[in-house]
Amino acid sequence: MAKVSLKKGECIGILKKMPDKSVDMIFADPPYNLSGKNHITCVNGRKVKCDKGIWDMIADIDKFNYDWIYQCMRVLKDDGTIWISGTLHNHPSVGFLLKKMGYWIINDIVWYKPNAPPQLQPNRLAPSTEMIWLASKTKKYRFNYQKGKEFNEGKQLRNLWTITAKRHITTHPTEKPEELLERIIHLGSNEGEIVLDPFMGSGTTGAVAKKLGRHFIGIELDGEYFNIAKERIKRIK
Repeated sequence: MAKVSLKKGECIGILKKMPDKSVDMIFADPPYNLSGKNHITCVNGRKVKCDKGIWDMIADIDKFNYDWIYQCMRVLKDDGTIWISGTLHNHPSVGFLLKKMGYWIINDIVWYKPNAPPQLQPNRLAPSTEMIWLASKTKKYRFNYQKGKEFNEGKQLRNLWTITAKRHITTHPTEKPEELLERIIHLGSNEGEIVLDPFMGSGTTGAVAKKLGRHFIGIELDGEYFNIAKERIKRIK
């Protein structure tokens, strides 16, 4: 039976208490640093203030990214992988730091969302993608290549993934579709291994990990989303 360990609090402090090389795979969806007093977004075709929460407002994004990436890599096994989701607001910082810290970048995965929200301002292109860095500590890492071919009708899986951003199961503003996490967890881990999500949100990673027979460790700062994740993962048989 898959074991689940959920920890409420700030991820860097909690990660520091975890032993070295204790998890097999990490999926991280860190704050994108999109929110702000003068920032706007599109919700149901309307222009609204972009305020996802205090957790999405980082004063020094590079220092924050360095600190949590360092701790994640410390607890990751030598043959494990880390998958980091982001947009242009945070993705360049993460990629730069992975290289600067000496880690091996395996892929930059482009998640294309055919039903992404429209762009309200007529001065730029409509954002329709998110990026996922795939990295490891060494060049000897676990990657289930044959499983990837199963996701692409027996052909080699490429780094452009078309996955529809379906209606959210919870109220979390950056909830990822389960289909995306199913693909990532299948590629990066085996049954019985430990998957860590340091920014658990409403629990998509944990729900999918448990469904696929992986042990799961989830960390979440926000009390409301922590409780949502806890109940959501509990319902998975």
